[in-house]
Amino acid sequence: MESSIKINKLEIENVKRIKAVKIEPTANGLTIVGGNNKQGKTSVLDSIAWALGGDRYKPSQAQREGSVIPPTLHIVMNNGLVVERKGKNSALKVTDSNGDKGGQQLLNEFVEQLAIDLPKFMEATGTEKAKTLLQIIGVGDQLEALEKKEQELYNQRLTIGQIADQKKKFADEQTYYPDAPKDLVSATELIKQQQEILAINGENQRKREQADRLKRDVGIISQQVADLRSQLEMKEQELLETQESLNIAMMSAQDLQDQSTAELEASITNIEEINRKVRANLDKDKAEEDALEYKNQYATLTGKIDSTRKAKIELLQSAELPLPGLSVTDGELVYEGQKWDNMSGADRLKISTAIVRKLNPKCGFVLLDKLEQMDMNTLHEFGIWLEQEGLQAIATRVSTGEECSIIIEDGYALSPEQEEKKEWKAGSF
Repeated sequence: MESSIKINKLEIENVKRIKAVKIEPTANGLTIVGGNNKQGKTSVLDSIAWALGGDRYKPSQAQREGSVIPPTLHIVMNNGLVVERKGKNSALKVTDSNGDKGGQQLLNEFVEQLAIDLPKFMEATGTEKAKTLLQIIGVGDQLEALEKKEQELYNQRLTIGQIADQKKKFADEQTYYPDAPKDLVSATELIKQQQEILAINGENQRKREQADRLKRDVGIISQQVADLRSQLEMKEQELLETQESLNIAMMSAQDLQDQSTAELEASITNIEEINRKVRANLDKDKAEEDALEYKNQYATLTGKIDSTRKAKIELLQSAELPLPGLSVTDGELVYEGQKWDNMSGADRLKISTAIVRKLNPKCGFVLLDKLEQMDMNTLHEFGIWLEQEGLQAIATRVSTGEECSIIIEDGYALSPEQEEKKEWKAGSF
């Protein structure tokens, strides 16, 4: 059994708009079912989906309007399986190459549901598409954890950034006094310094008074010497001693300088104002420190966010993606830098086909509707890509041009060269 199951041949009768269609799709690449609108093109795809996908894909009005013969479906797969639906109830019959019979369960092993119902994938939300891709490459849980971590870091950084801005704004609004001292002024210390100066000045005054007193004594004694010549010798000796004491006292007092307490008195008077300025400066310094701290925290969180995003990129780069240039960003599919809503219709089909193939490698075919959205060059490139990938695509296109493998006209299958409708007999091809 080949690893990739494809359709070798299909025959359809009396399904929806189809009267009689027989197609042998190309094994690799595009098989285009062309024709004008309401001729039965989409009925071909619906028939295949019903035959292979089960009753969930059965059209609500399966039997062709006006026909008395029930629908007949006959599909031969490249692994030898023959799938049939016929009779009044359109019962399913699956037969393998050995003649053994099976049922829908056997088909489900190789039929990928999205291959026969591609609009289900293409109409899903961007998040659902991304989850499907992540499920395929097996990194969904890891990427979800990284995205959750990134969001938490982002929210944390946002809060830190807001606090940092508030702290900086608060710091900028604080008044600063460059002439104020760095530390708070102590009234006790100033008073102590004042008392020490007053004590020194008091000692100086005492010395001055002593000098003045001795000076007066010298005068008195000198007068007594003049009056009491008889006591001259004794008084002269006393005079000499007193004069010597005077000289000593004068020498001690002559260079003394009193210190001013005016500055300290002013400081004591203005201590509250000074301390108010000091506190204001301290508050501003603290606010600026806080702002810088939160700014640093913001930068650290930015680094962590960048690292988390890098880990996400590396995780996706290391995964085996179904298509080069395809990735997941912020929970959405991205192809060559474009999100789903910005992709061309051709790129959407290409991505969807690649993902379907990856979901179930055994399923080698896919059904595509409304391929008229592709121009001829894009259609050609898409066909080449399918061939390179070993994929079989059966597609519809509103056209009767040479690109069509078969043309449906009024429910019949015509080759592009046929100009007249082929005669058809119910129950035969």
